[in-house]
Amino acid sequence: MADCPLPIDVLPKQLQKHADPKAPAPLRSMGAKGLVPAAAPVDLVTLLFMLSFDADEAVRATAARTAEGLPDKIYGVALRSEVLKGPVLDWLADRFASKEAAIELVLLNAATPDETFGRLASTVSQRLAEIVRQNELRLLRHEPIIRALCQNPNALASSVDGACDFCVRNGLVPLDVPRIVDAYKRVHGVDPTVKPPEKGETAEALMAEFSQELAAEVPEGGAAGSAEEAAEESGKRLNITQRVMKMTVAEKIKLATLGNKEARTILLRDANKLVSMAAATSPRITDGEIVSLANSRTVNSDVLRYIYSNREFLRNYAIKISLVKNPKVPLPTALKLLLVLQEKDIKDLARDRNVPHTIQSQAKAWLMKKEQKDRTKMDEKH
Repeated sequence: MADCPLPIDVLPKQLQKHADPKAPAPLRSMGAKGLVPAAAPVDLVTLLFMLSFDADEAVRATAARTAEGLPDKIYGVALRSEVLKGPVLDWLADRFASKEAAIELVLLNAATPDETFGRLASTVSQRLAEIVRQNELRLLRHEPIIRALCQNPNALASSVDGACDFCVRNGLVPLDVPRIVDAYKRVHGVDPTVKPPEKGETAEALMAEFSQELAAEVPEGGAAGSAEEAAEESGKRLNITQRVMKMTVAEKIKLATLGNKEARTILLRDANKLVSMAAATSPRITDGEIVSLANSRTVNSDVLRYIYSNREFLRNYAIKISLVKNPKVPLPTALKLLLVLQEKDIKDLARDRNVPHTIQSQAKAWLMKKEQKDRTKMDEKH
């Protein structure tokens, strides 16, 4: 048996005993049958996934059957969750292969691995193929997706052609795909097999050349060198930035996804929202970077929307405060977040002239209301 790719501590403590390989067989069997009290849908499907790696074949088979028989209200909640792990989503995609509603949720979940998305793209229905085509960031980020979509017999020809045209315009041109070749002819009016497009900067080549600057994550606040070293570093960064700006959109997205903080910092400023979103959604991005983005007055509005719509990010208190202070965040969202801040931070907002006027006014109103409540309580005691 292969080892489970997830550590046991991704489960709540009360469920870990059902997934622990050292636990008694009856406990693991209960978990495989879903007989665990008050388990949240995400935790339940994660438990079943982990038990699909159990040493006992009967437990593995039971876990798979239980997953396949889960009611809509359970798997629907789980598949919508952005905190569900990628390997679990991939496993559930196989379990629910015959359930179009479930596969739709898998395709719509940003946490679904690109590899899973690409595997599904070759066989999904005409309706779901449209979802694949509309996910432009994934198309450019993971080349196998467009290859799979081109092979899907259910997809509308117009939809596939539109996806191929989009890829060609943004620099993704795998010339061994006939429909991409046709798209290149439509877009550029020449046959790329006769006169291949010139090779520009690639993410892989740039990362190899500047491995320290663009590939390896450097600890925050690294040691500063001499003035000469600083000047050399500045010149190198300028050179990197200039070369990155000459990349195609597809290559920028690859760099944003695979590169380090330096690469993401450059690409978060890109005018193309697909590039900036690729940097913001990179699996390597840190909470510190997200806090900086939430503070930024110049960040792309799509990136900011991604942050304040992500429940996982909103668990970070520093991100919530930053979003409340940012004038680019819609007022209804900022006001909703204001109500969950601590009193000392609301007091700071009431005095801060750099925050939106409405936020400052609402902070003052909240404090006045609290003072009135406190006075009323004191009067009642006396």
